[in-house]
Amino acid sequence: MSGIRHPSAWRPGTVREAAGGIVALTLATFLALTTEMLPVGVLPAMGDELGVSASIAGLLVTVYAFMVAVLAVPLTLWTRHLPRKPLLLATLGAYTLGNVVVALAPSFAVVAAGRAIGGIAHALFFSLSIAYGSRLVAPEFTGRALALVTAGASAGFVLGVPLSTSLGTALGWRVAFGVLAIGCAIALVLVAVLLPAVDVEPAGDPADPERRARRGRLAAVSTANALVYLGQYTVYTYVAVILLAAGLAATGVGPVLLVIGALGLAGTWFAGVTLDRRPRASLLLVLAVMVVALVALGFAFPGLIGVLAAIAAWGAAFGAIASSFQTAAIRTRGATADLIGALVNATANIGIGGGAAIGGAVLAGVGLGWVPIVGAVLVVAGLVVVVVARRAFPALPAR
Repeated sequence: MSGIRHPSAWRPGTVREAAGGIVALTLATFLALTTEMLPVGVLPAMGDELGVSASIAGLLVTVYAFMVAVLAVPLTLWTRHLPRKPLLLATLGAYTLGNVVVALAPSFAVVAAGRAIGGIAHALFFSLSIAYGSRLVAPEFTGRALALVTAGASAGFVLGVPLSTSLGTALGWRVAFGVLAIGCAIALVLVAVLLPAVDVEPAGDPADPERRARRGRLAAVSTANALVYLGQYTVYTYVAVILLAAGLAATGVGPVLLVIGALGLAGTWFAGVTLDRRPRASLLLVLAVMVVALVALGFAFPGLIGVLAAIAAWGAAFGAIASSFQTAAIRTRGATADLIGALVNATANIGIGGGAAIGGAVLAGVGLGWVPIVGAVLVVAGLVVVVVARRAFPALPAR
């Protein structure tokens, strides 16, 4: 089986040549992220109708993230010999089905089952999309291609979650999930039409003398990714709580989160124009800005103006993180692109779920003002890995 390649006619080239496929992947990523995060905005309504508390309803997000963390690598290994495009289409079909099940669910148990379908799809989708985006273009364009695909996730935060939440508030959470199911079905069709098929990547040569070193570099990138996401979600999970405690009116939280997401798109743009030229300097800069902004947030709290300024800088910097680590991981060549995507996907979701837990523990223990400081410490730990592991995060991409 290891020799099966399912050859395709596609030959990687420039970003412009791969534009159709990149647009399709970006749209699919937008809907995948919106599917993951939509319950956050409609949890109270879901809990009320289904007869469960908000904390129980919140498990729909937490368990989803941990499902992705646990399943990403095993599912990628299990499907490593299958043709990539049909497998990607299958994940979009599963997203569609999962959202339909949630929209029509008569009970919380059935909602949980629908979310489980989505979690399985998510575990595989992002592993595939990271690898797919890198295979559409020549190596010198990897950073820009992945930044464009990642922009779909940023747009999910900026537009997808607020818009679907507003729709759920106006017409009901079931309608929001139903519309999202239709969007996923449309994305499936567009991916089928626009995305070219790519080859299944063969496993590396076990006798390769560089294999252990490359795996070590990949481990360093994965570790730094997990630490930075831990720091990010230690704070971001409770950003609405921070804003309200700083004196922002409840009606202002949505617009502020929208601005944070828009600034994140600016960070994604910055990554796109720097990752193929000076990836190390770019990543060190955005991590340093994140640390300074989180520390400033901790010291400014509860002053509203200082809190808003610090959150703005923090949001812009984090927008560059996903594509930066994805690109660094792909360039290590420490495994197949699909397995690398799975590791990046899994470690990010470990950070999402673990960060929420850490932030909650800090909030319950020493108080809200310390949440940004703990988040900054975790990001510093990731920054230290980047500084020390110079070969995993080179100054210039290999040509």
